[in-house]
Amino acid sequence: MKVKKEYLILTGVMAALILYLVLHRSDRTHYKLPDITRVSGKQISKLEIGKADKTLVLNKKDNTWYIDPKGYPADSDKVKSMIDVIEKLTLTALVSESKNYVRYDLTHDKKITVKAWNGKTLSREFDIGKAANTYQHTFVRLATDFNVYHARGDFRRKFDQTVDELRDKTVLSYTQKHIRELTLTKDKKTITLTQKQISEQEGKKKDIPDKTSEKPETTIVWQDADGKKVDKERINSLLSFLNRLQCETYITDEKKDDLKNPTYAVVVKGDKEYSLSVFAKKEKDAKTYPAISSENEYPFLLSNSQMDTIKTKIHELLEVKEK
Repeated sequence: MKVKKEYLILTGVMAALILYLVLHRSDRTHYKLPDITRVSGKQISKLEIGKADKTLVLNKKDNTWYIDPKGYPADSDKVKSMIDVIEKLTLTALVSESKNYVRYDLTHDKKITVKAWNGKTLSREFDIGKAANTYQHTFVRLATDFNVYHARGDFRRKFDQTVDELRDKTVLSYTQKHIRELTLTKDKKTITLTQKQISEQEGKKKDIPDKTSEKPETTIVWQDADGKKVDKERINSLLSFLNRLQCETYITDEKKDDLKNPTYAVVVKGDKEYSLSVFAKKEKDAKTYPAISSENEYPFLLSNSQMDTIKTKIHELLEVKEK
């Protein structure tokens, strides 16, 4: 009888403990995350990225993003990264209901406010704080909700951009396989190199009949104006370096026409003509060179290291030819 009584007491204690654990866990997780309507990234046509008292506005026109009010072309990869976050924004946990935003960098001077439009319709609005300690989540607050939530991913830096950082830095781009002519100028020295296809039979005695009926094989060579061959690998190296060339930054207080008398100039011809002109440094100790390109409306700066490479490759072609 005594054993049976102790068994009942033990059973009751275990039942109470289980009930306590269930209720305690329920108290901690008894909330529902807000439902976020999915936004199609392809339909987003305008973005506003606000921080403190500054707002950066981007508009899409003909599938290209531009930065207002100057209309600078934006870096398409960086814009795509932001749109991916907006499109796939996912809340994973409620963090705080206290309205104390300091510890999450969601105060006015620290937060980044993101707004995305589809035409005239505001499709998404939320505030971005700092990354969580695990760097797998970011603290966010929705426009219509005072609570702080975890959003999946560490993405604040994708939106923490200046106008200059967000501009497309590509200043020269072409399809290299289409290039057939290259003109190089250093000061007053110029050389024009032309691509030509020649038969492997070329150069052999004409009185020796070709006994094969097959079409003769051809090879591609580069020649100067005198018909002398030039190292093809060096030309390809220069063309490869200049293709998709990116500047350090843009010059904002001058126009292209303000820059005169380039020290170095490159003109390449393929499906159309492309050109790059580089000018002397503004100051002797400057770490950049002013430059302009046919493929960009704005003057820009190239770094010392970029120019060291360009100068070396140009000098090789100006001074060394195959014999």
